[in-house]
Amino acid sequence: MPRPNPTTSPAQPGGRRQLLKTVLGATGLGMAGLWPAMATATTAATRPMGWPHKPLQLIVPWPAGGATDLTLRILCEEVAPLLGQPVVIVNRPGAAGTLVASLLKAAPADGHTLGQVPITVYRHALMNAVPWDPVTDLSPVIQVSGTTFGLLVPAKSPWHSLADMLAWARARPGELLMGSTGIGSTPHLAMEDILLQHELRYTHVPYKGTTEQMLALASGNLMAGVNSTGFAPWVDQGALRLLAVFGASRSPRWPEVPTLRELGYERAVYTSPWGLAVPRGVDEGTVQVLHDAFHQAMLRPRHMAELARYDQQVEYLDTAAYRRAVLDTVAREARLLRRLNLLATR
Repeated sequence: MPRPNPTTSPAQPGGRRQLLKTVLGATGLGMAGLWPAMATATTAATRPMGWPHKPLQLIVPWPAGGATDLTLRILCEEVAPLLGQPVVIVNRPGAAGTLVASLLKAAPADGHTLGQVPITVYRHALMNAVPWDPVTDLSPVIQVSGTTFGLLVPAKSPWHSLADMLAWARARPGELLMGSTGIGSTPHLAMEDILLQHELRYTHVPYKGTTEQMLALASGNLMAGVNSTGFAPWVDQGALRLLAVFGASRSPRWPEVPTLRELGYERAVYTSPWGLAVPRGVDEGTVQVLHDAFHQAMLRPRHMAELARYDQQVEYLDTAAYRRAVLDTVAREARLLRRLNLLATR
């Protein structure tokens, strides 16, 4: 059975079109020029005089009480003494975590407003018509963490490795039923990245959430699936088997489970990384001070312990490396979305 071929809405002139033009036309280190106001690395953290002169705001595009919100609250408590001002969390959930982009675009470029920016903000701009461009409207500050994703099968499945699953799918084109948390989600793209390399046909079953997908897997109604660490209780209780993880290194919680990279898929690292960004136009000295303060705070034991509660780890990248990583990911995902006919047309 062929995969669904959903229709996407055409993009308006501006945001998404500029995103594609700049990202796909850039190569190598030249991509740093996509943030012209921030392109030159700052060699010293020179605090602008009088800054910060009021409490900072950190826009969190998720509901209060969730894993990301709770870890960020600890991070903000740790960074406040370093900046000399409190950092207040402002929750703005909705639109799959993408509201942060428009809110940052509209915020003053004075360094007092930051946002937690998941990589899905950039993906959303590739798939939909939006009145903002995350490449030109946002300036990355620091990458903080990411999420562990895994390939799962029911505990009673005959597959004990990725190779077992691929061999079965190769012998039965289109019969493999694999689930994700939605079309265009990170689990969906991670799964497609592997299967497309083998030119294997399968049936994609999107679910609205983790629980629904885990129940389908545990009951055997779904043959395999990719999800984030919401699957942990199901694996720990023996209802599901974890075949591989999509991180750059093995998970400390499941050290016996290989990464896709170890299995020969060098580019198959999907952690849905996230970081902090400010509106474009914030001066380099301010960005450097923010980077240095949050870098110090994120390595504090209290924050690292809070991340570990949710099977997350520090995935630090400095400002320049974070910019390059975002652009590399956007370019890669644009190519994959085009193959899946999920890239919004110009």
